[in-house]
Amino acid sequence: MADKEFTLDELKQYDGQNGNKAYVAIDGVVYDMTDVEPWKGGKHHGNVAGQDLSEVIPHAPHKKSVLPKLPVVGKLVK
Repeated sequence: MADKEFTLDELKQYDGQNGNKAYVAIDGVVYDMTDVEPWKGGKHHGNVAGQDLSEVIPHAPHKKSVLPKLPVVGKLVK
């Protein structure tokens, strides 16, 4: 796992808009969604990058099955 730590405020900067990278946090782990085609533009099925999606992921059709395929860039800290 990458060593970088993100607060929620820092994570918000990675919204996938205007050339920013698209990061999301799930269960304290921050994933880079920038090169994931369905996340192009920082949005995917009504979800927006730059947020903690821990509460959302259990309701997604793929649940957490996609997470091992994603690049980890750090962890979310309180």
